[in-house]
Amino acid sequence: METRRRSFAKAASWQALGLLTMSLLGFLFTGSLQAGGGLALASCLLGFFTYLAHERLWAGIGWGWSSGHEVPAQGENGG
Repeated sequence: METRRRSFAKAASWQALGLLTMSLLGFLFTGSLQAGGGLALASCLLGFFTYLAHERLWAGIGWGWSSGHEVPAQGENGG
């Protein structure tokens, strides 16, 4: 299982990329930097927390790992 710090860093970098692309798309669709940026920011904040929760949930599920990999008990990795 990865640490919470790693999950947080992955979520943050993914959302930074998403914020840039959504801002561009928002601007192209609305013609307004303010409206496009606002939509992108709202999407970014919502997406960040839902992605982080999703990653942490899946990190604790043992299904789908290759044989020989054991999911550590909660808190065992110090994260």
